[in-house]
Amino acid sequence: MQIKEIEEYAQVRTKARAYLCYVMGRSISNTIRSGDIQSVLDKLDNLKQSIDKSEAIYALDKDGIQLVDNISKCKTLKGLGKGEDRSDRAYYYRTIQEHRCSLTDPYPSLGTNKMVVTASFPIYDEENEILCIICVDIELENILRMVHPSSIDSITGKISKLTYAIFSIALGAVSILLFLKGVIIFMHFGLDLSKININEIFKATILLTLSLAIFDLIKAIFEEEVLGKEKKDGSGDSHQTMVRFLGSIIIALSIESLMLVFKFALTAPDKLEYAVYLIGAVSVLLVSLSLYMKFSRIESTGNKR
Repeated sequence: MQIKEIEEYAQVRTKARAYLCYVMGRSISNTIRSGDIQSVLDKLDNLKQSIDKSEAIYALDKDGIQLVDNISKCKTLKGLGKGEDRSDRAYYYRTIQEHRCSLTDPYPSLGTNKMVVTASFPIYDEENEILCIICVDIELENILRMVHPSSIDSITGKISKLTYAIFSIALGAVSILLFLKGVIIFMHFGLDLSKININEIFKATILLTLSLAIFDLIKAIFEEEVLGKEKKDGSGDSHQTMVRFLGSIIIALSIESLMLVFKFALTAPDKLEYAVYLIGAVSVLLVSLSLYMKFSRIESTGNKR
C-alpha cells in the first residue's frame, strides 16, 4: 500500500462520502415505518450490486451489534460477523454522534489485511431514532477508482511512472560511471604517496561529488514519482523533487568551491578571488532555495485551508 493513495483519498474524501451516501440512500431509504428492520436487511443484496467493488456489507443495531453475516465475495469474510460487538469502531460511534452518513479514515482490514474505508448509513424510525446502521467496507484502491481515477489506473500515470523509472536507471548508470572513474583515479596512485598529484585528487573528488549529487536526485525521483512514497514536509508537497535537486546542486557546488579555495591557495593565489565568487554564488542559491521553500510552504498551507 502506498502513502500516495492515502494522500489522494484525503483530497477526494468529501466527494467519496457524497457519492457513497447517495448510492446507499438510493438503494435503502434512511427512514422506515413501524420499525421493520428486516425490510432494510432484505435490501442489502441489492446494495451489493450497486456497490460491486465493496469488500463487505453488513448492518449494526443501535448498540453496535452486527445483525447479519457479512455479504461479501471474499471467502475470508463471507458469512461471518453476526453477533459481533462493533460499538468501539469509528464508523459506529461517529455515525451515532453525527447522525448522518459518514466515511472513515483508511485502516487495515482484520479479514484481508488490506487498507479499507467504511461508509456507514444510519436508518431512522418515524420518531428520528436510530434503528440500525448499514456499513459498507471498500478497499482504499477501489474507492479511488470509483470517485477519482488516479495513478492506480490512469494510462498517463503509468506512462509517467515508467518514464521516471527509465530516467532513474539512466541517471543511475551515469552516477555509477562517475563513481568508478573517481575511484580509478584514486587507485591509480597506488600506495606510493610520492606519486599523488593534487590536480588529479581534485578531479577525482569532483567526480565523486557529482556522483553523490546525482544519486541523491535519483533517490528522490524514484521514491516519489515511481514508488509513490510520502513527500516530506517543509517545502510544499508538490515541489519536493525540485528542492532535493537544488539541494544536491548546492551541496556539490559548496564542496567544489571549498576545493577551489585550497587548490588556488596552493597553486595560484592570484586566482583565489574566483573561488570567492563561487562561494558567493552558492550563498545566493542557498538564500533563493530558502525563500522558495518558505513561499511554497505558505502556498501549500493556504491551499489546504
